[in-house]
Amino acid sequence: MSKGWKATFRSKSSCTHSEGLVVWPALFYWHTALTNRIAPDLMGPVIHQWRNEKVMQTKAQDRSRWWILGAMGAILGVILLDETVVSVALPTIRSELGLSRLDAHWVVNIYLLVLACFAGAAGRLGDILGIRVLLSAGLLIFGLSSALGGFAESGLALLTARAVQGIGAALIFPLSMVVLIQSFDEKERGLALGLYGGIGTIFLSLGPLVGGVLTEYLSWRWIFWVNPPIVLTVAAIVWTCWRDPPHMPELGFDWKGLLLLVPGLAALVFGIMEGPDRGWSQPEVVVALCAGFAALTLFVRVEQSFQTPLVAISLFSNPGFAASNMILFTAQFGKIALFVFGASYFQTKLGYSPLAAGAALLPIAFPQIFVAPLAGKVADKYGTRGPSLTGTALGTFAILLVALGMHLEITAPIYAGYVLWGCCVPFLFVPPRRAIMLAVPQNLHGQASGISMTFQLLGGTVGMALGSSVYALSSSYTMVFGLVAGFAACVLAYSYASLTEANSPDRAAD
Repeated sequence: MSKGWKATFRSKSSCTHSEGLVVWPALFYWHTALTNRIAPDLMGPVIHQWRNEKVMQTKAQDRSRWWILGAMGAILGVILLDETVVSVALPTIRSELGLSRLDAHWVVNIYLLVLACFAGAAGRLGDILGIRVLLSAGLLIFGLSSALGGFAESGLALLTARAVQGIGAALIFPLSMVVLIQSFDEKERGLALGLYGGIGTIFLSLGPLVGGVLTEYLSWRWIFWVNPPIVLTVAAIVWTCWRDPPHMPELGFDWKGLLLLVPGLAALVFGIMEGPDRGWSQPEVVVALCAGFAALTLFVRVEQSFQTPLVAISLFSNPGFAASNMILFTAQFGKIALFVFGASYFQTKLGYSPLAAGAALLPIAFPQIFVAPLAGKVADKYGTRGPSLTGTALGTFAILLVALGMHLEITAPIYAGYVLWGCCVPFLFVPPRRAIMLAVPQNLHGQASGISMTFQLLGGTVGMALGSSVYALSSSYTMVFGLVAGFAACVLAYSYASLTEANSPDRAAD
């Protein structure tokens, strides 16, 4: 019986941006002095005053961009947090709301699915509607849906809130990086992006532990209620410290592609996840799978004919580009499996509490904080092929260790696999992203970046669907991680054949 949010909820409960500095009187006085030949001794104070005001304006801009960096890093962290924070709370949510095993998996995957479907379109919509307006809309949607998710009294209400939450996250995810990049010049952009990613990594690292603490000592509902205060703070900073750049000419929006991609992916994921429980021969499953494949096939054709497509299919003719995107897909597949199915294994098979399960997942996350800076340096020095292949090989071995430990019911190989995965994850993301940028002309970097982001997110939602389906058929966590390891091994073989040193910075420079 659900205790309800009323029993759970108990009351225990700026940045300034100087604008419009008055420099016009000084400029007018200066112009008058030059025109009427005012004595030089009168011009000195005017020029001094004008310079002081310009310095004050520059200092205000300097302060505002660092506020923006903190805000964008925080909201990225919240989006990443919501990928993992739910994982340790799933058994409790399932028990309290009376969800089936499959419904509990949908709580995770519906968020990932909607995020993957709409994230690629947000950047283009931002150019059309205005970045600040669309980012604010995303923040509002994400904050309200998070609050409503905490008040959910049924599985349907929670799933609806998670789907809407995914729409908000899809608007925020790409636009937060656009805001950050446009707030810093080229000299400081690398530092800003590094700090931005670092803040996100810290949130991601703490996700399972935060979820465990909130679930065990307060309620699972608080994993949603922690979001609105952060969202409100970020929204205030965005409206106070940032303005849209001059409007660029509209290139058109690929509505046909979006209307094919969203239902196509949704139908395909539904068929894969529901097939084992409903039966693969059931009409709704067959129709969903066929409709999904048909819509995605038509999507590919539409994208090939559209001038500014959501996904530039032609880029996949470059083997290095295709292989690098498959590595990103695999990395997200592995991450979701380790967090979601790993947390479930610790609680259902080993009897861990939510807090203990969250702590058990920390070996995945914390090594990334220390290894991430090395990944970029190694890729700079040795190119992208070697680090990408090494990261994929070690990641495959890490998943195999986890599968072996679960099969033998010994925790040592599981923890060893988690630590190894945490160490190699930066090499599964950083070098492949660089390879993607090097594989395409500079004028296609924007499209290439959007595709890589979409492929990474698809790895999470498709991987979650496949893992859920395999577990439903076998009731074996070993089989789930065996699937991940097998898929990673295939991607490793494909990448070994497709990635060349021509994709490395040294060869690109030549």
